[in-house]
Amino acid sequence: MQKQQSEGNIDDFLEAQELRERLGRIRHKILVMSGKGGVGKSTVAVNLAVSLSLAGHKVGLLDVDIHGPSIPKMLRLEDAKVQEANGALQPVEAAGMKVMSIGFLLRNRDDAVIWRGPMKMNVIRQFLKDVDWGDLDFLIIDSPPGTGDEPLSVCQLVKPLDGAVVVTTPQNVALADVRKSIRFCHQLSIPVLGVVENMSGFVCPHCSTVTEIFKSGGGEKMSAEMNVPFLGRVPIDPAVGESCDGGEPFVYHYGSTATARAFDRIGAPVLALLDADTAQKTQPSGKKENIMKIAIPVADGKLCAHFGHCEQFALVEADVGAKKILSTSMLTPPAHEPGVLPRWLHEQGANTIIAGGMGQRAQSLFESNDIKVVVGAAADTPENLAMAFISGTLKTGDNACDH
Repeated sequence: MQKQQSEGNIDDFLEAQELRERLGRIRHKILVMSGKGGVGKSTVAVNLAVSLSLAGHKVGLLDVDIHGPSIPKMLRLEDAKVQEANGALQPVEAAGMKVMSIGFLLRNRDDAVIWRGPMKMNVIRQFLKDVDWGDLDFLIIDSPPGTGDEPLSVCQLVKPLDGAVVVTTPQNVALADVRKSIRFCHQLSIPVLGVVENMSGFVCPHCSTVTEIFKSGGGEKMSAEMNVPFLGRVPIDPAVGESCDGGEPFVYHYGSTATARAFDRIGAPVLALLDADTAQKTQPSGKKENIMKIAIPVADGKLCAHFGHCEQFALVEADVGAKKILSTSMLTPPAHEPGVLPRWLHEQGANTIIAGGMGQRAQSLFESNDIKVVVGAAADTPENLAMAFISGTLKTGDNACDH
């Protein structure tokens, strides 16, 4: 029994090592998701991937919608077959990209896939570990609607994910579910690169009159309420539907249209990841010493009086030298137990925590994890507190906790 367990542990270790090596050749992994079906998520994923490819980058497109794979249809790859070479599955080439989908592995395109969670996890692992993706700048991952097995499996296998693009339509019934997708990302510490409001108004191809079939502006309003970037609106365009049905990526054939330019804007924060890579490589030695990660306990968008009972932590990355906020990510903390939060925040890279109150023992635990403690801060947004701290203008009062 012990021998079998030992062999199982070795196999698991080797498999995890293969997965790390495969993913290590992919610079950035992006998840496209939505809490609601029928919002055009796969359309956004395909056109985002093609836009990146047209910009000269090496791109992979992975379809993990096990029950309803639509990527093969959208790229006219319904009859494509996956080949094997050198012990690895070879992705299908299309529009300058490498593509993989469960649709390529079905004997009949109309076959129903009736699988439970563990089987889905295994096939997604295979798509990541056993497919010869090669060296990629981006892997765009198209997930099915909701926050179930497939997106959760991706998040567990692909560490770290560089971010998620969340797709919605303007009406409230879609926005309610998309909020859950954003919460899902926050809980799993995945940066939300932004929200796309798809099907936002119909532009008449004859007179250019805009008709708000589903109204508009809901996605932008929700983004502001949840403090995530808004990437813009994509109007209803008959040519988009024709392109999807015809297997011709819209931005590939209609690049000069306003709708194509809207898809290009979606790619801006994704391309910014490469800019960040370049900036990091060209930074003079010692520049990184100016980068600070400040943890702030948050409830209802502002500093929580007691760090141990907050809903989330904001992790604010700031350039102290330039006095500039670089990014803010929201993290859901583990269950509160003595000593857990200091270790956890240290693992997240935090080197300072701003709190309303904190006992002396807790302060000692943070300091032993190389995290500077600032107490007595007033309730304010994480960005305002962090900016005041790096500017030397943060006002603090009495420590709100004395135990």
